[in-house]
Amino acid sequence: MKKTVYYFHSLSSPWAYMGWPKFKSLIDKHNLHVIVRPTRIVPPNGGIPLLSRPDARRHYHEVELDRWRKRLNMPLVLRPKHYPTQNEFCARMVIAADQLGWGQDKVLALSHALLHTLWSEEKDVMDAAVRVATANALGLDGAKLLSMQDTPDIMAAWKSSEQEAQARGIFGTPTWVYDDVLFWGQDRLDFLDEALSR
Repeated sequence: MKKTVYYFHSLSSPWAYMGWPKFKSLIDKHNLHVIVRPTRIVPPNGGIPLLSRPDARRHYHEVELDRWRKRLNMPLVLRPKHYPTQNEFCARMVIAADQLGWGQDKVLALSHALLHTLWSEEKDVMDAAVRVATANALGLDGAKLLSMQDTPDIMAAWKSSEQEAQARGIFGTPTWVYDDVLFWGQDRLDFLDEALSR
């Protein structure tokens, strides 16, 4: 029986972007069933959006991003032109791919590709054409996903994902949930690996 991991992440999070290669390796290692839950920072649980943080914390955020992009050897622009951004349009396209039953590999690949588009290519993911092109580059039907993103079913699923994140006590992203235990941040994936290995 496959082990199930819930993956709560913001489609504008640099940490979700940098955590993807390690998470993908855990999916392969443990043959995981991943339930994809796009969301955003959850203020009722103590999440603080970047622009609401004091200058010292915002500066340190950039210091940490620089450390991790070097450690992981991943292309990342520290101050991309189109960040901060609203992540819900990307999120709803990912939800649409999931609801179409395209499989977790394609859904997760789309999620990472959209984050790469923002953080490495410095493109504006608020632009529908950019999102469609990102999906198309993976061999997915970007126009189909775009046509679904504002439908009642997708909007309801997006809202439900946020409500579930709040109910589970999630405050920041990425957060993985395994066996009702939270693992917040891409630097906690080793702990997730240990839990999955037990």
